[in-house]
Amino acid sequence: MNLTSDHPFWSVRNGLVGDYPSLTCDLICDVVIVGGGITGALAAFHLADAGVSTVLVDKRDIGTGSTSGSTGLLQYEVDVPLRKLAQQLGPAKANRSYQLCLEAVNKLESLVKKLRIRCEFEKKPSLFVVRAKNEIPELREEFHLRKKLGIKLDFWEEAEIKKHFPFSRPAALFSRDGGQVDPHRLTFGLLKNACDRGLKNFDRTEIVRFVSNRRGIELITDKGFKIKARRVIIAAGFESKKYLDSEAGTLKSTYALISEPVSDLRDWHRRSLIWESGSPYLYLRTTAENRIIVGGEDEPFVNATRRDAMIPEKTRILLRKFARLFPEIKLETAYAWAGTFGGTKDGLAYIGKHRSLSHAYFALGYGGNGITYSLIAAEIIRDDFLSRKNPDAAIFAFGR
Repeated sequence: MNLTSDHPFWSVRNGLVGDYPSLTCDLICDVVIVGGGITGALAAFHLADAGVSTVLVDKRDIGTGSTSGSTGLLQYEVDVPLRKLAQQLGPAKANRSYQLCLEAVNKLESLVKKLRIRCEFEKKPSLFVVRAKNEIPELREEFHLRKKLGIKLDFWEEAEIKKHFPFSRPAALFSRDGGQVDPHRLTFGLLKNACDRGLKNFDRTEIVRFVSNRRGIELITDKGFKIKARRVIIAAGFESKKYLDSEAGTLKSTYALISEPVSDLRDWHRRSLIWESGSPYLYLRTTAENRIIVGGEDEPFVNATRRDAMIPEKTRILLRKFARLFPEIKLETAYAWAGTFGGTKDGLAYIGKHRSLSHAYFALGYGGNGITYSLIAAEIIRDDFLSRKNPDAAIFAFGR
């Protein structure tokens, strides 16, 4: 699957951060991970840090799949509002899923500091705005539900929004706890630290066949080499669906641009993450270099040729929408790209075992919380492999 167009910003700017060989021999390990993006990197680090013999393989260069096209927003909000999620899963599981995403943002911050990974991680507040007045009652309900969980946020009416930003909207939720990161550098930083703990890492190594037996699983590469393991983790992002015999989410195309550096961001309150309700949605963030990322404009198809042909028009639409919010900031597009994006009915990731493949875990971080879900997946899978009870595993299980 062609996951992104040719020029996602992170991999272009960062270049070749790390160089790994392709697999040229047979191996035996405890766990093999298929996928060298942020999901695989987090799983690899958590397992290697726990002393588990781990191998990671990717058919591309490391970090050049969906991770290179991620816009690096870190949020506790699930794509499905808390009030609706409570109807789907029950209040306890819905509340816990929001708490887990909030905890994941803070855990990522601690991990980056502990490992001294230079990946432009920053904690940021976030502003979620509604477009129409008839959305205000539901937004108030959402505010009260989150407040009961101890989430730090404020309900802003139109006057408060206008006080802090150069645009007006009927209402918004201003949350204290969000974040942003360069996902490409974070991936390489995690893998370096995992390799220091014993991880064996290989790119340009495609797995073409799985052979399961009573004791574990054997993976065969496109060059005929074999990896024997007790378990495999499928961390291949949106390409993981080919390993499943049932629906695990829906895929679509999404678009993003990043600007040249901007000289004046004084009207952007605390450089908050910003996104709007509605469909197609819009989201914005800044970077450490004073660039601005604008994304959204999803389309319900995944054909790469058709998707990429729409980049010029989608870029113009994103620029127009940005100009309505920040008319004094004149954006010059540095890069624009498109990618594949996934979602689920309840907005939650799928994590754990599935009947489609024996001795396998899946880590499918579908949705706008992809990076935070990847942290949650790494913990759940590590705990299961080590026979530890993880009380939150059922929230993200297949068949829930």
